[in-house]
Amino acid sequence: MIAEYNFFVATKARIKAAVQEIGNQLKRQAELIPNLESSAKGFLKHEKSIFKDLTDARKSIMSAVESGDIQAMADAGSKLASILPQIKVAVEDNPEIKGNEVVTKLMDELRDTSDKVMYARRLVIDLTADYNVKRVTFPSNLVANAFNFTEAHGIVTSEKGSHLEVSSEEMKTPKVDL
Repeated sequence: MIAEYNFFVATKARIKAAVQEIGNQLKRQAELIPNLESSAKGFLKHEKSIFKDLTDARKSIMSAVESGDIQAMADAGSKLASILPQIKVAVEDNPEIKGNEVVTKLMDELRDTSDKVMYARRLVIDLTADYNVKRVTFPSNLVANAFNFTEAHGIVTSEKGSHLEVSSEEMKTPKVDL
């Protein structure tokens, strides 16, 4: 019984810490964006929409982090992640930018931070699932009910949509031709 209680308390604390890590990494990413913008603006004068999207994403991230809302943080991170491929294409299409160490370093940092956000999100999802399963299974549900441990919501995603489907093209083994 004591072990069950300690599990619930510890897991709630770990979920909170994982959510804070998402905010921490999103904030880091938002702080890197101005550096990327200033480094790349001169090279990408024709890509003005990318900078507007980056600025909007940065504002969304900062607002989400300040609110502490896990769903807002997840949405803001996804918004920024959707912009990164556009920047990558613009950089790859321009050899002058592609060879620029500053832009390359910042792209690497943004990619690294994006991976860390994804890991933190995965951790929140796993911890929330473990917590919620334990909350409703016997005998731990007796402790959960006695001490009023309520359901943890974690990150909410749509239960319908193309993100739940894998196409036959996506199932093919990628081929790399160097």
